[in-house]
Amino acid sequence: MSPFPQNPQKILVRSTNWIGDAVMTTPAVRTIRENFPESEITMLVHPWVSDIFRYSPRVDRLFLYEKKGMHSGPKGMLRLANALREEQFDCALLLQNAFEAALIAKVAGIPVRGGYTTDARGLLLTHGVRREQELIGRHQVHYYQRMLLGLGLKPAPTALELFIPGYQIEAARAMLEERIGQVARSVPLIGFNPGAAFGPAKRWPAEKFAQLAELIGRHSEARILIFGSAADSGTAAAIMDRAGKMADRLVDFTGATSLIEAMALIGECDVFVSNDSGLMHVAAALHTPLVAVFGSTDHIATGPFSENAIVVRKPLSCSPCKKTKCPEKHFRCMQMITAAEVYAAVIQALQEK
Repeated sequence: MSPFPQNPQKILVRSTNWIGDAVMTTPAVRTIRENFPESEITMLVHPWVSDIFRYSPRVDRLFLYEKKGMHSGPKGMLRLANALREEQFDCALLLQNAFEAALIAKVAGIPVRGGYTTDARGLLLTHGVRREQELIGRHQVHYYQRMLLGLGLKPAPTALELFIPGYQIEAARAMLEERIGQVARSVPLIGFNPGAAFGPAKRWPAEKFAQLAELIGRHSEARILIFGSAADSGTAAAIMDRAGKMADRLVDFTGATSLIEAMALIGECDVFVSNDSGLMHVAAALHTPLVAVFGSTDHIATGPFSENAIVVRKPLSCSPCKKTKCPEKHFRCMQMITAAEVYAAVIQALQEK
């Protein structure tokens, strides 16, 4: 394999598909920029993750992959490839592992294509990197960095990073004052993120979040902000219904914010309590003190990559099973985690802030 080009004029970087994965690639994006400071770097992203990179100084342009719109189906994929061909990229770096990512880059006529040889796509790559055994048992952040190392790039520091413009931060503060009043400036703000896209096995039950809210309300004047997509609105309503006297101090933001607005609000939180989810990784990248509740998923590989995080989990023999639904149908790994345990972690996080 020939060396990867040292001075490409135009680089296409294929982003991963989900918010959490995209956040975990931010050190790799920094690596790309530091190795190619003069190159124009374009990120190929799905719209729902675009805010992760929209304001990043590591990226020059975003190219939206409208997979649910104009780029849907085989004809849409060909339309995307043709649009990329017109850009005349010198090389593509594929952080996304799927066969499709390599196929699009190949059809787009990008002459140099680097990435992992996963998903039987090795023949579509000009610079393929084999996944090493050394990555087993390490955080996924290192997975993306190791790919770039395999292409001959010098890795940059592994810290996560997110960029939020000042006007978005001011807008978030104004939103808090509108929903809570000026008391928002003087009491702890605690974020709840009760959703998780992967499946119910990743979700600490709504009644547990409600019990946690009651404990918080019993011992402080804190306000609780509930985050998530519109799909999490039912869970938010269940938490508020069961939170007792604390219910009037809960603010439901589910389905009411864009990703960048949610990021700015999470940055204002004093503690963020979350399942294993994309917004958990957002909080980690923003250095917001974090309490992460883990059950079915791997707290080492995909846990919060942060020194300000506390992971609460039960080390059962069946965990992590990495399944969307509990095979035993009782979700013991989540049910065994009590509100009191998570509350203790919240207090610890507040004290260490």
